[in-house]
Amino acid sequence: MTVSSPPPRDFAVRPDPEMRLRDILKTLPKECFQKNRWKAWTTVLINICMVALGYVAIAVAPWFLLPLAWILTGTALTGSFVIGHDCGHRSFAKRRWVNDLVGHSMMLPLIYPFHSWRILHNKHHAHTNKMDVDNAWQPLRPEVYASLPAPLQFGYRLLRKWGWWLASIVHWVELHFDLNNFEPKDRQKVKLSIAVVVIFAAIAFPLMIATVGLWGFVKFWLMPWLVYHFWMSTFTLVHHTAPHIAFQEPEDWNAAKAQLCGTVHCTYPGWVEFLCYDINVHIPHHLSTAIPSYNLRMAHRSLQQNWGSYLNETRFSWPLMQQIAGQCHLYSPKGGYQSFQEFHNQ
Repeated sequence: MTVSSPPPRDFAVRPDPEMRLRDILKTLPKECFQKNRWKAWTTVLINICMVALGYVAIAVAPWFLLPLAWILTGTALTGSFVIGHDCGHRSFAKRRWVNDLVGHSMMLPLIYPFHSWRILHNKHHAHTNKMDVDNAWQPLRPEVYASLPAPLQFGYRLLRKWGWWLASIVHWVELHFDLNNFEPKDRQKVKLSIAVVVIFAAIAFPLMIATVGLWGFVKFWLMPWLVYHFWMSTFTLVHHTAPHIAFQEPEDWNAAKAQLCGTVHCTYPGWVEFLCYDINVHIPHHLSTAIPSYNLRMAHRSLQQNWGSYLNETRFSWPLMQQIAGQCHLYSPKGGYQSFQEFHNQ
């Protein structure tokens, strides 16, 4: 497929340049922003049960069914991250210490430092699709790619093409443990979150290897962890990538255009959406991070009624991933996306 190929469906039209984010938010029902303690803690209970079920499945499954058990457990652990995601946006509970405690707890088995992620992720929301500023796997400019040494070019090609599912691991390692990525005022909290996961890993990993062996460590932790990163990579890539979706120069950036028209609602199989608590309902989340995950569908229905012609909606499929991995490699705000093949053939 070429860059000129149409998207999987007719995507959004261009917004009115005078459109403001607050005008969109005013059309959403007030109920979308209301926290519900019962729903929030029920989500935690369901998640704990599903993760536990996954580990039981790993423990009892014959070798030929282990991949299914890993997929179940890794997808349920992705749901744990989504709960932590709500906590990071302060949409889980009204009290900050509750959000911090639950957020650390949910992300702990994934060795993900909560405050590190929270701070960097909020930057992504504040600068969505802003060229050279957004930190959520922004495509490189052709001239930047050309200036890289060959090993880094190879790595970038891998992560933008068929190794996309590894990109979340690289993102996790590169950004979340380096204090230089954070303002001085945030570093104490970042140090705390890093210390929490390092101490947990230093205790849990040797203990696990001592009790169930190296294969047990791979079977019970590493493989579900890789499934989790597959979903994190896939969700992030699909949420912000299509041949027509624009990244804007900072001086031209428009919040309404970026948040309403620069994000994608993607429908996944029902079991994935259930285990991951509707993280795929992504457009309302970018319009306001104050919307809890259990209210995202309500908000999206409202957007469909009031702003339907502007929405990017698609369905997860192999052709969709072929299109993204085959075309959306390098980006210029003036020329749009360019594939690696087109870059090397010019």
